Amino acid sequence: MSSRLKDAAHLIPLVLVVLAGVAVFLLFRQVLVPKTFGQYGHYRAAALDDIRVRPVSFAGQATCAMCHDEVATTRSKGKHRGVSCEACHGPLAKHADDPAAMKPKKLAGTGLCQGCHKADKAKPAYFPQVVPAEHSGGAECLSCHQPHSPQMQ
Repeated sequence: MSSRLKDAAHLIPLVLVVLAGVAVFLLFRQVLVPKTFGQYGHYRAAALDDIRVRPVSFAGQATCAMCHDEVATTRSKGKHRGVSCEACHGPLAKHADDPAAMKPKKLAGTGLCQGCHKADKAKPAYFPQVVPAEHSGGAECLSCHQPHSPQMQ
């Protein structure tokens, strides 16, 4: 039996190095991982407090529709009915609070439209996709499509 221990003696430094590595890892993990990480799932629970102190930047669909009911009606009948106004126009809480102080950005159709509709094999086949050069020959999307209800004009 003593010869077996003698033969295994060369493994002792390896085991010590592995144990030291595990100890260093656990020490770094204890220091670097926030205390609230994993409390409510796989994220930092204290982030909720950080998020709560930020100002609200999105107004929401209902707020937009209060003043822009004609656009909301058009959108409700079109293919973009499930797309939030702020997905294209950006955060609009400041505009909703004071429409004169902050104007929504004017849409630059082609670049904005391609963000969702440029052909990509990762997108589902049923989702409308285009290869811009073949689809329009370089023409602006808004020259043929109305953005709130994008059927052909």
